[in-house]
Amino acid sequence: MRLVAPLLLLSLTLTACDRPAPLPQGSVQRVALEESGQRQAMAEVSPDTSEASWTVATDGQAIRFGNRDEPPLLTLACDVDATPPQLVIIRHARAFPGQSALFPVLGNGMSSRFLVDAKLADGEWHWEGRLPADDPQLEVFSGTRDITATLPGRGMLEIAGGRITGEFLEWCRAGGRPEPVESETATEEPGDEA
Repeated sequence: MRLVAPLLLLSLTLTACDRPAPLPQGSVQRVALEESGQRQAMAEVSPDTSEASWTVATDGQAIRFGNRDEPPLLTLACDVDATPPQLVIIRHARAFPGQSALFPVLGNGMSSRFLVDAKLADGEWHWEGRLPADDPQLEVFSGTRDITATLPGRGMLEIAGGRITGEFLEWCRAGGRPEPVESETATEEPGDEA
């Protein structure tokens, strides 16, 4: 019992050493939450795409989806100089340096998720992902059905179905060269000889 009391006293003394020193009087300051610099979540509403359509870029190396006379909302570009050719997916929405996100795209019987990173190009921060053009996830663009593309916090794009995305994907996979066209020559049926 004699040994227990000094050990108990020692442990209480050591425990008191772990406590922070009291703050001097007047050093505590209250700050309203509005002044703390905390940002609220800045989710954006989904853009109205009921009148939006795809257009081909002037250089023919990309297609852009958006409303007439407005900046594009989504761009599919082809880097034909890469080996193998790469499809570049660009979601034109507010982004900040160092950010990454998963960009789910659903359509044509598929669900794909593309890793996109914040990139700076032409003075605009946007979301960009690059994949080899033959990546199976890109099949989501190959059909003619409607597509939805949702970037968390930046809204969902509703894209009406059509052939342009599939044709562009095939063109990119071919390295930017059109498919060779077979000539249609008439073949003689046996027994047509005179």
